[in-house]
Amino acid sequence: MNNTTEPESSPAPQPIRNRKITGMSAILLPIAPGGKIDWDGFESHVVATLDAGLTPAVNMDTGYANLISDEIREEALSLTAAIAKDRAYLGGVFVGDHEGDDFNGEAYRRGIEQVQRHNGTPILFQSFGLTWGDDDSILDAYAKLASECEQFYAFELGTMFAPFGKIYSLSLYERLMGIGNCLGAKHSSLDRILEWQRLELRDRVRPDFKVLTGNDLAIDMVMYGSDYLLGLSTFCPAEFAIRDAMWQNDDPRFYGLNDLLQYLGAFAFRAPVPAYKHSAAMFLHSRGKIASSQTYPGSPERPASDQAILDLISQDLAAYL
Repeated sequence: MNNTTEPESSPAPQPIRNRKITGMSAILLPIAPGGKIDWDGFESHVVATLDAGLTPAVNMDTGYANLISDEIREEALSLTAAIAKDRAYLGGVFVGDHEGDDFNGEAYRRGIEQVQRHNGTPILFQSFGLTWGDDDSILDAYAKLASECEQFYAFELGTMFAPFGKIYSLSLYERLMGIGNCLGAKHSSLDRILEWQRLELRDRVRPDFKVLTGNDLAIDMVMYGSDYLLGLSTFCPAEFAIRDAMWQNDDPRFYGLNDLLQYLGAFAFRAPVPAYKHSAAMFLHSRGKIASSQTYPGSPERPASDQAILDLISQDLAAYL
């Protein structure tokens, strides 16, 4: 899949200068030596994300949403709610199922209730049951879930991230935008062109709808009108916030900092993509932010040799603080 080449029939849009960027950051669930959850590190990471001005999103892929227990999910929400107080945060609603399973609306409803009980805004992960049908059946499922939500975010996920993921047709995307309490959707196709199409549609149909880029290989999508919900920003939320302010203030240093952050993204999100969580743990542990560089059992790992490269990038990023 090509992230850089635009088709001749559809030129790239022009950057939108001096634009205020909305930044959301998926929170890494850190693991302490011995395999227990590093809840102290988790709490300090949520604090650092909020203090940087980004909206934290817990129980996402970066928080091992497909691997953790409901008890861990509950604790992450409880701690985040206590830290956030009146500040917004997102909670992932993940439903584990198998190919061929029916849509499990009841499991989604339980997840939505759990997030809203802790004053979070649900973001609805896809599942095999949610995405298997045609556009009408998928929209019907979202409409039923929307009735359970005060507000929520949708999610498009490419199969490089998860086998149950699906990138929706533009016509279905437009119909999702018609659900009034759907505030936006995270788009994780890793394809610029598909995201540009959604931005053009958003601008025509519903300008308040948030297109949240999940493209960790093209974080400059914010130049063209995307906001973001990234796993990459969990590595260094303060540097992302500085980059965002530079864009809003037309500061030319934006480009150098963005290039450095993108270098980190290209390195951390190489195949196998899910191993980026180990990269994040290595990066944050080296910075003294979490107790260890361990990952949750069952999550793929990176070679130890990555640490030297991550440390060099970290040192270069620190110059912007």
